[in-house]
Amino acid sequence: MGREPQNGGPQYEGPQYGEPQYDGPRTNRGRRVIGKLARRSLRHRTTSFTATFLALLFGATIVMACGGLMETGIRNNTPPERLAGARLLVAGDPRYSLADDEKHKAKGLFPERVELDEALVERVRAVPGVRTAVGERTIDTAVTAVAGSTRAPNAAQAHGWESAALTPYALASGEAPTGPGEAALDESLARAAGVRTGDRVALTARGTTAPYRVTGIVRPAAGRAVPQATLFLSTAEAARLAPRAGTVADIAVTAHPGTGTAALRERIAAALHGQGVTVLTGDDRGAVEHPEVVEGGENLIAVAGAFGGLAVQTAVFVVGATVAQAAGQRHRELALLRAVGATRGQLRRLVLGETLMVTTLAGAVAWFTGPLAGHWLYERLVGTGMIAETVEFRQGWIPAVAAGGALLLTALGGGVLGAWRAVRVRPAEALGEAEARQRWISWPRLLLAALFLAGTVALGLVTALVLEGPVAASTAGPTVLCAAIGFALIGPALTKAAAAVLQWPARLLGGVTGRLAARNCRARSIRMAAAVTPIMLATAVTTGMLYLQTTVADVSGKQFTDGLKADAVVTSAAGGVDPAFVDRVREVPGVGAAGAYVTSTGWLERPVDHGQDKRGLALQGVDAGSAARTLAAPATAGSLTALRGDTVALPEATAHRLRRGVGDTVRLRLGDGSTAGLRVVALLADRPGYATALVPVTLLAPHTTSGLPAQILVRAADGTDPRTVVDALRALTAAHPGLAVTDRDGVIDGHAHDTRAQASVNYLICGMLIGYTALSVVNTLVISVRDRRREFGLQRLTGATRGQVLRMMTVEAALVTAMGLALGTLAAAAALVPFSLAATDGWLPSGQPAIYLTTAAGALVLTLVGTLVPTWAALRIRPVVAAKA
Repeated sequence: MGREPQNGGPQYEGPQYGEPQYDGPRTNRGRRVIGKLARRSLRHRTTSFTATFLALLFGATIVMACGGLMETGIRNNTPPERLAGARLLVAGDPRYSLADDEKHKAKGLFPERVELDEALVERVRAVPGVRTAVGERTIDTAVTAVAGSTRAPNAAQAHGWESAALTPYALASGEAPTGPGEAALDESLARAAGVRTGDRVALTARGTTAPYRVTGIVRPAAGRAVPQATLFLSTAEAARLAPRAGTVADIAVTAHPGTGTAALRERIAAALHGQGVTVLTGDDRGAVEHPEVVEGGENLIAVAGAFGGLAVQTAVFVVGATVAQAAGQRHRELALLRAVGATRGQLRRLVLGETLMVTTLAGAVAWFTGPLAGHWLYERLVGTGMIAETVEFRQGWIPAVAAGGALLLTALGGGVLGAWRAVRVRPAEALGEAEARQRWISWPRLLLAALFLAGTVALGLVTALVLEGPVAASTAGPTVLCAAIGFALIGPALTKAAAAVLQWPARLLGGVTGRLAARNCRARSIRMAAAVTPIMLATAVTTGMLYLQTTVADVSGKQFTDGLKADAVVTSAAGGVDPAFVDRVREVPGVGAAGAYVTSTGWLERPVDHGQDKRGLALQGVDAGSAARTLAAPATAGSLTALRGDTVALPEATAHRLRRGVGDTVRLRLGDGSTAGLRVVALLADRPGYATALVPVTLLAPHTTSGLPAQILVRAADGTDPRTVVDALRALTAAHPGLAVTDRDGVIDGHAHDTRAQASVNYLICGMLIGYTALSVVNTLVISVRDRRREFGLQRLTGATRGQVLRMMTVEAALVTAMGLALGTLAAAAALVPFSLAATDGWLPSGQPAIYLTTAAGALVLTLVGTLVPTWAALRIRPVVAAKA
């Protein structure tokens, strides 16, 4: 075989006719020849090389980024700040676990701070090696300057003065607080409140506001950063304001010099065995200062795992398709190599060598881009509030190895499968098939297609018939990908069928070029399927993921709106409202009903609810006299007015699972780890996916972190304008710093804002996957069009102009887009329809039609760009030269 310099492929430099052939790849010379040929092949195939490289690079980057987020959530490293001087910290164990047998288990995290008995401080202090043991108290407060200041209240945390030495804090001016009505503020808080030593401030804590004298200003030691605004009270004053008397939030321990941390930890753990505590060292200590990081780490693991799995599947799909297409389009070249004597093993080695070179280069670049993308995602998640800013981003070598290994195997598999037919068949047959590939079907392919499509149906049935509410969204991503992969495996058949349907409008609207484009689509159904598949995937991922998020947000907003009947809500910047203030609210003219309100989470333990998961049962603490008017929680049995003392109103479905009715008793594990035996006084109408039990607010509030109700729900009297009531409440709370009044619309808007903030995390990662699939669309189209240069040359030699070829390709691009959109819509519908049935009892998801229209327009633009730009470049080649390619 002679050289063909016009061919964009590699120039074969193997044995010529009459020359002795080398003795195969088993010798060093054979290996060197194959390696040299692989390197030259990559150099002369820059288009397919670039497309494969980009698919691998972006796939590895996204997978590594999700892996970095998962590693960050697993490690959950939170270096201590205010308590950095403590060698160890003893805190209540926040992890809940109940198992009545090996089959049914309930695990989770307590949503409230688990307080410790104050007597444990002395037990820790008596442990050998302990130098000091400080019982820490943490009180949420709001600080306001007294003397006619217009500054807004400043939220802060108050602690006993003995804990100041743990940072350490030092007095910058003044003196330490020693009695009631005295406080020392850190510099940032004093500056924000506009006060100095000797000034007076209004301190709101435990639902009441009182004047305090600023006895001193403190600053942390050099090099210490404490972003949380902090103030210190005397030890006795901190104990008086603590949420629960006789308890401490944690115990900070310092050790004698020379005492080993590990040995001391074991001794403390042994001394407190059976007390439900955990002893923390190192960066784990930060979770005591920031308890939210424990739940945040669990959420981050769940989000990173879900989207990481979706990213892996998408990357494998895209990389496998791109590499297989790039290898498959070398059918003619590989056939020629077979015809001149190359063995099957040599060709496999050639394909594997080229793929390995590209994968290695992409992996080397992704080693740097992966952590950068992961850190960028981490910063976005911190901005949404999902991750506390105190959590350190960590990405080691494990995500890189996992991403590289998965994509390496996928790339190698795609390369081998793409060239499989040319390698397996006889040389003469291979040359014939290279000109007109018609065979694509095989039993393994049909079997895989059947498995994936069966999996799509199974996931859809589980979503629609088994799962309820937002939980049903967990199966949407896998359903979309299963459908997309199943369609891709039988893509040539679907493409030929779609082309047969679409040829009529193409012929009517496109004239001669339309008829030619329609014939091309039917004749090139196998290769056309390679272009349709990425458009289908991009459409499915975009439509499925975006409409999934809009539907979840819509359902959540509707449930919240329907469940709230209050016209106004009173809240506090200091963590809770004084229950006695409810009586003053009820005296406001126009108020028809008012009651304290708080939320938490619990677990049913006796009998055990086998239907509950680690998230437990949502609890709402309500006032019996006002619950029916401020909340939409209709009782189907019993009465909400009986919610007094140790009582509970259970959802009907939960009560039926427990075989409990009105008058029966249950044992409930509350959010701070304590238990309560409760009598069922009412059953509530079911809200699938949003099951909530009601308990008296006087029972639930003391078992929350603040120890107080979080809000006061207010309902205007019949015939009274709610706006009048809101204005009157604002006039009442003006004299109480830290209290705020929000009308019904403001509460609903606030909930919608929080929902959008949470959904923004999903939108962000979905956007990365959508961008990746868009890249695959362009990659695939560029490779596909470049392979048709010879066809374009022959058309121009027979009289076709450049404009006619461009118009033909425009019609083809429109047909490919229509096919991809149709199949992608079906794949997305396989997930969205069952989810909509489970979440909304309707067939269609919620969301603006503009989402789909934008998706369709974006797919068309990408297809036109990916088709016409390389077509225009191919048409710049002289027809005679192109026809020889």
